[in-house]
Amino acid sequence: MSTLFEQVSRRFERGHMAEPSRLWNDPRIANIASFKPAAVLIAITERERPGMLLLHRPSTMRAHPGQIAFPGGRIDPGETPVEAALREANEELGIDPAKVRVVGSSDLYRTGSGYEITPVVGVVPPDLEITPNPAEVAQWFEAPVDFVLDPANQQARTLEFDERTHKFVEIVWSERGQDHRIWGVTGAILHNLSYRLNWND
Repeated sequence: MSTLFEQVSRRFERGHMAEPSRLWNDPRIANIASFKPAAVLIAITERERPGMLLLHRPSTMRAHPGQIAFPGGRIDPGETPVEAALREANEELGIDPAKVRVVGSSDLYRTGSGYEITPVVGVVPPDLEITPNPAEVAQWFEAPVDFVLDPANQQARTLEFDERTHKFVEIVWSERGQDHRIWGVTGAILHNLSYRLNWND
């Protein structure tokens, strides 16, 4: 029987040539000349029903307060996206980089705020010790991969901001009486990853 790492790796390789037209993009990037490199870690837990680690940003943060995100941040000079994603996951959730089996880097996502994000996919043990950094993490949770990557659970929404209509993807995962509203950059990355992995096929 193949391991979860092997299963994810095969899906990742098969989906490498996903059609760009199926990917979610922020239309505001057309007006941005250069982007700041960043990376996030998409950590998939090796369970019978695999999960994905996500976090709530504190409401006091200057950027994206209260939103749900992957652990991640800017790529420092001399770092690769994988190194940056592992470093940020260690700083924010205390994830030991040695415990992450990296599958690869997924489709780049450029944001309207000027970041070019590399999502790094990795597999982690189910009993991984998590130690959140309170300065960057209000709480963390694990959502089932088959739920967040199911296109049926990825709803297209709109909001009015700066006299413009903005489209975004929203995924709502509920557990123990709490709704986790995943949207914005994180929702877009999950939407794009669903085509890369075809998890529910």
